[in-house]
Amino acid sequence: MIHTDWLEKETVRTVMCKHTDAEKFLVSNVLTPGQQYDVKNETEEFLFVVDNTGKVGGYYKTYFE
Repeated sequence: MIHTDWLEKETVRTVMCKHTDAEKFLVSNVLTPGQQYDVKNETEEFLFVVDNTGKVGGYYKTYFE
């Protein structure tokens, strides 16, 4: 259960949110375009960042620069 300690884990890098226009999912309530987010983990398709709720969430890389 590696995801249980991601919030305390060292930040890998920071990314900027470029948009919140999602086809299926509502992300505008947890991401803000133009804001920087700390990346805690990364996969081929997703970035796991500390979002506006203060928790770690997984989002498609297309939302970020």
